[in-house]
Amino acid sequence: MSLLRLEAVETFIGQFHILEGVSFEVAEGSIVALLGRNGAGKTTTLKSILGITPPSGGRVVYDGTDITGWRSYDIASAGIGYVPEHRAIFTELTVEENLRIAERNRGEFDAKCDLIFDLFPDLKRFAALDGGQLSGGQQQMLAVGRALVADNRVLLIDEPSEGLAPVIIEQMIEAIRRLADHTTVLLVEQNFVVATLLADRYVIIEEGSSVHSGAMADLAPDDETIRRYLGAV
Repeated sequence: MSLLRLEAVETFIGQFHILEGVSFEVAEGSIVALLGRNGAGKTTTLKSILGITPPSGGRVVYDGTDITGWRSYDIASAGIGYVPEHRAIFTELTVEENLRIAERNRGEFDAKCDLIFDLFPDLKRFAALDGGQLSGGQQQMLAVGRALVADNRVLLIDEPSEGLAPVIIEQMIEAIRRLADHTTVLLVEQNFVVATLLADRYVIIEEGSSVHSGAMADLAPDDETIRRYLGAV
């Protein structure tokens, strides 16, 4: 069943028409990868879902409700979490404080800490350290962990492997796979190999439009489609 659906979404940033018709569905419990060249509109798609860059046309439907035009705060409160591309953690707060301030309701962190620390043991080990003292990979873990504190049914993750060492990428892949047992994941991923290891399905964005979608297992051997829309991978 579709938990999240975009219908011909169009979005402007200032005078620039960034999204010119993005349509796709995300089934509950799945991992879907948004693919495309740099500048294709992938991050803007995530921000349009969240209302950060509100759509000027089309619809965003979440769990059967049209949330187009909702405030970002209300969209987040409805159960859509976001891990931005540059992590946006609070560097002067401790790891635990970064996690606790993500609560929407008192006690959520205590209820989720075992899950978060099981997925990311480094966060438990360095819970008393300031966020700015973590490595890039650990900060990414913290950003994902923070989005898990509240009861999010959908988690939007932007470039989870960007700038990470290979060993940390492997840990992140395993953690996101396990996340699918608890939440639905829509991710932007420039690393095609990582996307193939993670995603059940894919959507390709090209010049602001959704142009191709399907099962990731069918895309991986499709060299023609990969060259046409993604270039060298």
